[in-house]
Amino acid sequence: MVQSERHHFRSTDVKKESKKEWFFDRFCGTQIVVYTEDRKIVEVGVESDRGGDLLGNIYKGKVMNVVPGMRAAFVNCGMERNCYLPLDESPVLLNSYDGAVGVHEQRTLKTGDEILVQVVKLPRGNKGAKVTCDLSFVGKTLIYMPNTDFLGISRKITDPAMRENLLKEADKLRERGQGFIVRTAAETATKRHLKTESEYLKRIYRSVLETAKIAPVGTAVYHEWALPVKVMRDSLGGVEGIYVGDRELYERVLHLARMRSDVGEKKVVLHTGERSMFSEYGLSEQVYGLSDTRVPLENGGYLVIDTTEAMTVIDVNTGKYTGEDDLERTVFDTNLVAAREIARQVRLRNIGGIVAVDFIDMTEEEHRLAVDEELARALSEDRSKCRTFPMSELCVALFTRKRTNNELQSFMLKPCPHCTREGFVLSDVYMAMRIRSEIIDCFAAGYSSAVIELNRDLMDKIFSERYFSKDMEGRWRGRRIYLVGHRTYHEEKFTVRGDNAAVLNVPDDAKLLY
Repeated sequence: MVQSERHHFRSTDVKKESKKEWFFDRFCGTQIVVYTEDRKIVEVGVESDRGGDLLGNIYKGKVMNVVPGMRAAFVNCGMERNCYLPLDESPVLLNSYDGAVGVHEQRTLKTGDEILVQVVKLPRGNKGAKVTCDLSFVGKTLIYMPNTDFLGISRKITDPAMRENLLKEADKLRERGQGFIVRTAAETATKRHLKTESEYLKRIYRSVLETAKIAPVGTAVYHEWALPVKVMRDSLGGVEGIYVGDRELYERVLHLARMRSDVGEKKVVLHTGERSMFSEYGLSEQVYGLSDTRVPLENGGYLVIDTTEAMTVIDVNTGKYTGEDDLERTVFDTNLVAAREIARQVRLRNIGGIVAVDFIDMTEEEHRLAVDEELARALSEDRSKCRTFPMSELCVALFTRKRTNNELQSFMLKPCPHCTREGFVLSDVYMAMRIRSEIIDCFAAGYSSAVIELNRDLMDKIFSERYFSKDMEGRWRGRRIYLVGHRTYHEEKFTVRGDNAAVLNVPDDAKLLY
């Protein structure tokens, strides 16, 4: 039995890995999270404060009417249209919950019943969202179903002995009436990790029930795609520090960390420094670089990343790297470095769909196979599913990557107004983020006032969207910040000037921020 466990569960004694850290911040109406290894950015996530995708959200709903002929009920979840609930389910009524996880009273729905439902299909056109009463909470290795007596396992785990062992472990973790689905990631998880995650998912469910007891009808009691929840779900252990630049966000991350025995609240740190958190930890320039189409390689070569409507195209170039005497070797070395960086960039930018890579021409088949293998190996470390195809004789490689949510480009870029909207320029919220960072650094340098000169349309957007309202109510309270708009400024051009004068020298059309 001991030998079997060693074969099917990875030992907890592993070699020393890189230092893994998370950085959360919230500004300009946006939440942003950065994952680093040895302070090198590996992943970036962004989400509007207005909320992410509805899919997976859990609502406290009220049955408005039951239609037996359609075998459906329509539930008010606080959305524009009532949600559609199939009646072939056995709903768990919120008001009959007795406090014992996995044990409930079940009965036929009637108008006026208050229930917990989860969105499984988004609203479309004139149709409301489709919901279910069979709630599920997705973890990295397990999906927990508190109301469903079921055990399942990913078809991608093909080893019969491993499937049997994992199902036995999942069965030990559930109570009567509950269920688990074992995800593909469990293939390399330890028993301890499975137990830790199962306890975490159960705590989230209990937290949802407590919230629902006092919440009014129509309240979202669980946001599946809320950025902190998703991050804490997918990062199972190994994180040495979690840094947060916003107090309200800090409280939420702290609450989530307390439900994770392998993380704990001691690892969560509120950044209170004068400089912006990303600048303080040397991450700003790395984040800004993600908006560039040209990506330098460590050996002097570079990539050009071009996103079209149909696919993403990546071109590999030797750049300044000339190697020694052997041209074929120079090209091969550059392509190997490029393969690793391409895998990193698609993960960083969350690029999905079809990706075509135009590697530099190699004449030797052995070199083409080696680059192919290196690209496949690097992509295999991605949490999103990737599928690679053999490189052609023209040294063009194709691979696909599953889309998990919006690509980073949708946050950083917007259609260019100067070229019939076929190109892109930096987005308003991304430009506001960069301006905010420089204002913070300006005050950290000892200035009491700041004057920003920028594109007039961007200035109007900053006022209408009130991107800096939280800062003006908090860290910038009592500061003087003037914005000067210019019609001739490009959307991406701005300057920030610090000033300590009692009377500022600004143009007549300068506007005081809020």
